[in-house]
Amino acid sequence: MRMRLMLLGGDNALGQALIRLGAEEEIAFLAPPSPEQGWDASSLTTLLDDNRPDVVINLAYYVDWFQVSHVDEAVLNSQERAVERLAELCQYYQLVLLQPSSYRVFDGARTTAYNEKDEVAPLDSRSRALCRIEQSVRALCPKHVLLRFGWLLDDSPDGLLGRFLQRLEHNEEFFLADDRRGNPTPVEDAARVILAVLKQLDCGAPLWGTYHYGGQEASTPLVVGQAVYAEATHYRQFTLEGVSAIAHADCADAADEPQHGVLACKKIFNTFGIKPRAWRAGLPSLLERYYRHD
Repeated sequence: MRMRLMLLGGDNALGQALIRLGAEEEIAFLAPPSPEQGWDASSLTTLLDDNRPDVVINLAYYVDWFQVSHVDEAVLNSQERAVERLAELCQYYQLVLLQPSSYRVFDGARTTAYNEKDEVAPLDSRSRALCRIEQSVRALCPKHVLLRFGWLLDDSPDGLLGRFLQRLEHNEEFFLADDRRGNPTPVEDAARVILAVLKQLDCGAPLWGTYHYGGQEASTPLVVGQAVYAEATHYRQFTLEGVSAIAHADCADAADEPQHGVLACKKIFNTFGIKPRAWRAGLPSLLERYYRHD
């Protein structure tokens, strides 16, 4: 890798997965520790003034954007200002900005898969912030890659998967929607995609733009939950016999979560040659890492 890579958010699950995969191919990242208050416009300015990488991979807000159930609007506003400043700095220093985003920018009102040309229609404050962040990155930093991911599953105790497994261990009855659809995506697979994009950019290909990626086989939360439950029984014995179905409309997050959030991944395949991997194949290693931390 000729380019110097700076990774913001190297301490979270996606950042750690990217560092692990990079190390296997002797690809190193400059991964400065996050400030105590998190990255903001001021700290990012100092960081980029003092270091001149070729690419900035911004995973700084991964947890808030992909794992927690709710984020305060004030926090989102601060993150929005920080990414705007980061995009300005990347343009000023002629750096490449790789910025993740989410299926959440769509409202899920249609049943067919969303492609990159479809109009966004955010449902809540987080998805509205993500839409504005995407707009500012496009406007301020021409050399950008926006990667919209599906449902990201990681091995952190406080993430989507961790909260599900903890409720199972506490024998709490669990209901998951059987009429909501999306692309489950193990975090290791998302890291593989980011690394593949970086390799292509390292060849000098100006492949700027927005791309979708999600694990192969669109599924419902119920199907994912059943698959995770089955894999988790290799590590724990549960009193509950499984998870139960509920309608999307009856879920507590129905107003904020797209009912249909499936992403079409044709563009990223045609441009970068990245093929979607089956999300089920990533569950064994994901659960193994989770229980290794436990």
